[in-house]
Amino acid sequence: MTAPHEPESRGAENEEFNLDYPAPAWHQAAESRDQIPWYSVAPDGPPITRPISCKPCGATPSASVQIRSHLGLLLWMRWKAVDGPFCSHCGIAQIRVMTTKTLWQGWWGPLSLLATLFALHSNLDAYRRLRRLPQSTPPSARPRSGMGKPVHRRPQAYVALIPLCCAIWLFISLIGSAS
Repeated sequence: MTAPHEPESRGAENEEFNLDYPAPAWHQAAESRDQIPWYSVAPDGPPITRPISCKPCGATPSASVQIRSHLGLLLWMRWKAVDGPFCSHCGIAQIRVMTTKTLWQGWWGPLSLLATLFALHSNLDAYRRLRRLPQSTPPSARPRSGMGKPVHRRPQAYVALIPLCCAIWLFISLIGSAS
């Protein structure tokens, strides 16, 4: 009888078992020039490559973009970035959420104006890349996120008008006091 953590010895049949699969004859000549495993290539073709799929839903085609959001606080700033390949549907949904957050939370620090403009410009570039993708369908097992309302139909986005109006008022008052 053996201990529970030790495998039982069954004689000669255990000695013949081998986990390494031998390469087929057609691949043995190719082993010297490239180190691709034999089970990942066709007999006379390149290695099999899979298209990049969307991180949330698995749909193809997708684009690798970075979506940013910025939170400006009185004394410090906080960034959030979501990386990954996105299909047009999931990427635009994520851009809508993060751009709206940036529009209403990004302006409230002394240095946040430039950082907010950078985040909005970055999201605009990502939006343009995702809009160029053809329509995609995800695999049936993975659900898609809802697109939600466009940014201009979300009330939080209009909070950005407060610092804009303040900047215009400050600019007009500076011009009026100079003359």
